[in-house]
Amino acid sequence: TTKVANQIVVALTIEAIAEALVFASKAGADPAKVRQALMGGLAASRILEVHGERMVKRTFAPGFRVELHQKDLNLALEGAKALGVSLPNTSTTQQLFNSCAANGGAKE
Repeated sequence: TTKVANQIVVALTIEAIAEALVFASKAGADPAKVRQALMGGLAASRILEVHGERMVKRTFAPGFRVELHQKDLNLALEGAKALGVSLPNTSTTQQLFNSCAANGGAKE
C-alpha cells in the first residue's frame, strides 16, 4: 500500500512539474529560473530538484521506465476500484503513460 501510494505521488508530481515547466516556457519564462524559484517555495521537492533539472537540461535518459510507472499506477487504479475510491488524476496520468507507451516509449 505504501509503495503504491508513493508511486502515485511520484508519477503525478513528475507530470505536474512537466506541465509547469512547459507552461513557463510557453509564457516566455526561462524554465531553469522558474524551477530555481519553485525550489524556494512550497513546490520544492526531490522530484522537482532531480527530474525538474533533467527536464530543464532536456536529459531524458531512462531511469524508471514508462512501463514500470504503468504497472504501478495500474496497481493503484485496481486497488482504488476495489476500495470504491476515485483517483481521477492518477487515471489521467496513467493515460499519459499509456499514450507514451503506444507511441513506442514503454522502455523510456
